[in-house]
Amino acid sequence: MALAQDPQITLAPPLVPFNPVELPNGKVTRFSFPSAWETPFTENQNVPIHILVPASAKPLPVVVILHYWGAPDLRAENDLAQKLADDGIASVIMELPFHLSRAPKGTGSGELAIQPDPEKLKAMMIQAVWDVRRTIDWIETRPEFDKTKIGLSGTSLGAIVGSMAFAVEPRIDAYCSLLGGADLADTIWSSSRLATEREKLRRNHWTREKLVDALKEIEPTEYIRSDESRPAYLIAARYDTVVPARSYDALRLALPHMKTMWLETGHYGGFVVQSGVFRSVAKFFAQSLNGEVFTPPSRLYAPTFRIGAPVNLEDGFQVGIGLDIWKFDDEGRGFATVFITPKGPQAFIGMKIGSGLAAGVTVLPRKTTLGILWSFVL
Repeated sequence: MALAQDPQITLAPPLVPFNPVELPNGKVTRFSFPSAWETPFTENQNVPIHILVPASAKPLPVVVILHYWGAPDLRAENDLAQKLADDGIASVIMELPFHLSRAPKGTGSGELAIQPDPEKLKAMMIQAVWDVRRTIDWIETRPEFDKTKIGLSGTSLGAIVGSMAFAVEPRIDAYCSLLGGADLADTIWSSSRLATEREKLRRNHWTREKLVDALKEIEPTEYIRSDESRPAYLIAARYDTVVPARSYDALRLALPHMKTMWLETGHYGGFVVQSGVFRSVAKFFAQSLNGEVFTPPSRLYAPTFRIGAPVNLEDGFQVGIGLDIWKFDDEGRGFATVFITPKGPQAFIGMKIGSGLAAGVTVLPRKTTLGILWSFVL
């Protein structure tokens, strides 16, 4: 491993004090403790966690839940926590650095979490992983929880943090990655959501290769053991451009035993089937934390929605939202989409010719004509 000996992210963080707290059954309890990693921002030095303990026989399996980048609230995480509670599993939702109540005054949730500065990225990741490990320390002090049955689930940025925590924290017994993977540097260099940050990096003379080397200390695949056998589950979006396919592939290559379920969506389209996705996550933890073998759903239907700008010889340029009704292959190189536009419905049938660009024919109510489409999948 071409890393300095004992990188900070692998070290057990310094101990922090835990105050007493009561955890009533069936009610979300907010608790907090000091972060073991110091930053200049007072708000970011507190680690809020939100605990839901179901009314079941104690001690309970417990899952730490990490939210996505820029989360404005914890509604999705609370929904997952309730699904887990239905299966007799407790949950602890942890607010990531610089998010929600940890966002410094004058900044939005997550605004300072992903910055075009490798040193700040490393500091954020180390703090996030240390906070997860301190959350597990707290879990181990509580009689409500079974410290031999601790799971971790993360979404998007939370999943990337989760992959790193899973790699260095042996007390995590099972891990679920929702819409996140590994190869952080390549994700930053390829993600459709990070165009502004990427341009700032380029202006500061960063290349992809230099970024890979600079972020090696916080790259999960550098730490995942080749004989890793703890249960792991990946929920991936087939047409994701926010977390590119290479990120998913990097994590699956590092964890070849990992179970995978593909959604026929982009990064955001999974909200349509969120309830079904969360049920599968709860089932994964219910089975895996009890020593059973989990089999992911063979199929979870999720419609493929597109935001697009179709152009044709009859109507010119339009903007609309479409639903895919046919695909040539699993990669969606060829597809047919029905669009709703300000001038009425139209269909596009074509083949990809570039990133987000396709050429083909547009079917209008009374005419078929040549067309071009730029689109992205939700």
